[in-house]
Amino acid sequence: MVTLAEVAQHAGVSASTVSYVLSGKRSISANTRQRVERSIRELGYHPNAGARALASSKSNIIALMVPLRTDMYVPVMMEIAIAVATSARAHGYDVLLLTGEEGPDAVRRVAGSGLADGMILMDVELDDERLPLLRETDQPSVLIGLPADTTGLTCVDLDFRATGALCVEHLAKQGHQDIAVIGEAPAVYERHTGFAERTLEGLRSRSRELGVRLLHRPCEGGYDAMAVTLARILDERPGTSGIIVQNESAVEPLLALLRQQGRAVPEDVSVVAICPDQVATQASVRLTSVAIPAQEMGRHAVDHLVAKLDGRGSDEVVLIAPELTVRGSTGPAPSRP
Repeated sequence: MVTLAEVAQHAGVSASTVSYVLSGKRSISANTRQRVERSIRELGYHPNAGARALASSKSNIIALMVPLRTDMYVPVMMEIAIAVATSARAHGYDVLLLTGEEGPDAVRRVAGSGLADGMILMDVELDDERLPLLRETDQPSVLIGLPADTTGLTCVDLDFRATGALCVEHLAKQGHQDIAVIGEAPAVYERHTGFAERTLEGLRSRSRELGVRLLHRPCEGGYDAMAVTLARILDERPGTSGIIVQNESAVEPLLALLRQQGRAVPEDVSVVAICPDQVATQASVRLTSVAIPAQEMGRHAVDHLVAKLDGRGSDEVVLIAPELTVRGSTGPAPSRP
C-alpha cells in the first residue's frame, strides 16, 4: 500500500504539503497542487479513511436508516437503498446501512458518534418518533417519505395523495362506480405509515368528488389472505367492477383468484396497481399501474442532502408527480343487468 510519505517523495514536497492538498486546510500553489495530485494518481494512493476523517472532521459517509419490516415489500425498499448508494458514490460518499427498528436510538447513535456526515431516513410515519430528535440535532438529514408535520425538514416522496386520486379518476372515466382498494397489511396502517395513509386520503377524497363508491380493505398479501379479502369485498359489494391494489404481494394471488372465479380481466373486473413497473409488467396480466419512482426518490434525497452538507441546501418538500401507464388490465365497466 502506497504511503503519504511515498507520495511526498515522488512529488518532491514535504509530507505536510501532501496532507494540506488532501485536506484543503491551507492554500497551496496551483503548480504544487497539480504535482501532488499527479503523484497521487500515478502511485494509486488512497488516503486512510479514519485518518482523513480525523483531519477533516468529515467521514464522507451517509447513514441510511431503512427498517426492514416483514409487512413491507422489501424489493422496493432495497431499490431505493441502491439508488441512494449509487448517487452517494457519485458525490464521493459511502453509505452506512442501518436496517434495525431502533427508532430514535439510531438517530441518537449516528448523531452522537460522528459515524456519518448526514442521514437519510426511510419508512416514515405520520407522527414518526424519530423526528423530534432529528429536529434537535445539527446534523443534516433528508426523509424519503412525508410526515404529518414537515416543519424544519427536507422530504422527498412520490405524491401518494395524487397517486390515489389518479387511480380513481382512471377507473371512473371508464364508468366504474364501485371500486375496491386492496391495501397494505393492517400493521402498515396501524403505524400510520405516511405513504399508505396519504394514498388512502387521495383515494377517498377523489371518490367523493366523483360520486364513486369506494371500499378499502387491508390485506396481509399471499394467496390465503387475498382469498379471504376478496371474498369479503365481493360479499359486501357484489357490484365491484374496479380494483386498486397497493400491495405487491397481493397482485398475483388476486389475479389467480379472479381467474378461478371466472372473472375476466379487464372484461369483468378492471385492476390498477400502485407498484414497481417490474411487478406490473411481469404479472400474468400486464397491469395498468402507477410506478414507484425508486431511482428518482433515492437520487433526489442524496442530491438534497449533499447540498445541505455543502451549505447550499434548505428545508423543502419535493413531491414527485405520479404517472399512470395504461396496459391490459383496465377497460370499460361491464354493463349492469
